[in-house]
Amino acid sequence: MRYLPLHIDLKGRRVLVVGGGEIATRKVTLLLKAHAKILLVAPSIEERLKETLADHDVLEDRYDPSQLEGVVLAVAATSDDAVNRQVSEDAQARNILVNVVDAPDLCTVTFPAIIDRSPLVVSVGSAGGAPVLTRHVRELIEQMLPERISRLAGFFAQTRDRLKETLPDIDARRRHTEDFLQTPGAEAAMNGDNRTAERFLFDTSHTNKVGEVYLVGAGPGDPDLLTLRALQLMQKSEVVLYDNLVSARVLDRVRRDADMEFVGKRSGYKSTSQEDINDLLVRLASNGKRVLRLKGGDPFIFGRGGEEIQKLIDGNIPFQVVPGITAASGCATYAGIPLTHRELSQSVRFVTGHPKDGKVDLPWKEFVHPMETVVFYMGLGGLATICAQLIKAGRDASTPIAIVSKGTTPEQQVLKGTLESMPGLVARTQIQTPTLIIVGDVVNFSKLAAR
Repeated sequence: MRYLPLHIDLKGRRVLVVGGGEIATRKVTLLLKAHAKILLVAPSIEERLKETLADHDVLEDRYDPSQLEGVVLAVAATSDDAVNRQVSEDAQARNILVNVVDAPDLCTVTFPAIIDRSPLVVSVGSAGGAPVLTRHVRELIEQMLPERISRLAGFFAQTRDRLKETLPDIDARRRHTEDFLQTPGAEAAMNGDNRTAERFLFDTSHTNKVGEVYLVGAGPGDPDLLTLRALQLMQKSEVVLYDNLVSARVLDRVRRDADMEFVGKRSGYKSTSQEDINDLLVRLASNGKRVLRLKGGDPFIFGRGGEEIQKLIDGNIPFQVVPGITAASGCATYAGIPLTHRELSQSVRFVTGHPKDGKVDLPWKEFVHPMETVVFYMGLGGLATICAQLIKAGRDASTPIAIVSKGTTPEQQVLKGTLESMPGLVARTQIQTPTLIIVGDVVNFSKLAAR
């Protein structure tokens, strides 16, 4: 290991930056985040850099070794190799740390790629030899570290002294802190609920075994549409309850050793009642499990998320809800259909079209405005009724309608027709579920846009 990673406190300390262009600007931006006191030297300095350093020392002149007096770090960021080398030699002769941009051999320190979740800071370096790879690794870490982890780091800083008093033994304190990170207390700290977090952190009896439930929207099928928060919780959960609308490709993103349990509805199989799912969530969490309730689309749009969190509230179970891209948005987008358009549709309505007792009973007269898009979830079984009732209520029989099958997946199909023709088209095509039905002039947007 050539470079020892160190995090240096530069607050109020003097740093010399030689250079006045774009490269110097990037370095100055980082140094200002660390609250350094900067002396910038260059014969020519960009105006915006001068403005940025209005409260610092800016000298429009050539570099001189005397400018190293009192500095703790020197940065050479010019296009003149001779000047950069001179800064390096002068700084090293005075035992001052020096960084020369794009010249690792002239550096005693390098600027790493930084993941800033202050007070938590993660740095990635390659001894200056592979900056593109370093940035790539940083991006991978960025995806795994939630923005809110900064709150958790701050919480630990605030409670550190108290925890030392509670657990003087360093090994016991470390083990206890590791255990705390697996409790809902850690999530509470990341959500800013320090009161709940402290309850878990300072419970040293080891009797509190309650787990947590995550109601997560899996989106319409394409795993690349998962939110970053969804992916983080999918890797954290020990038990996963998923329904029929969650695609296999999405399930592939779940933690490999998690227990998977299907609780949806499939033709030919006994379905799990909502009441049983609610009870299962409470029971698993009460036994200390971190439970992922993975739902197609969004938990709060025809996903019964409200019923489940009510049961969790009644059972005093910690939970989080993570929204997902709902099928209406995802499927319509992948089908090239804007749900709203200034000239075609000024509002959109989401409706569940699932037949109950063989009937689709809805307030049909509310769906007849020609400037409104109506989206029916789970409506394929009641398609003939939907089309007939919309026409009967006053919607024109020639109104465009689209059915999106297996939207956002490689098997996606889009069938377009009118309220009058669609039932016959579906009978001949035998389109497969899951489907989404979109009614309105926006269905033919692509034809209008091509004009």
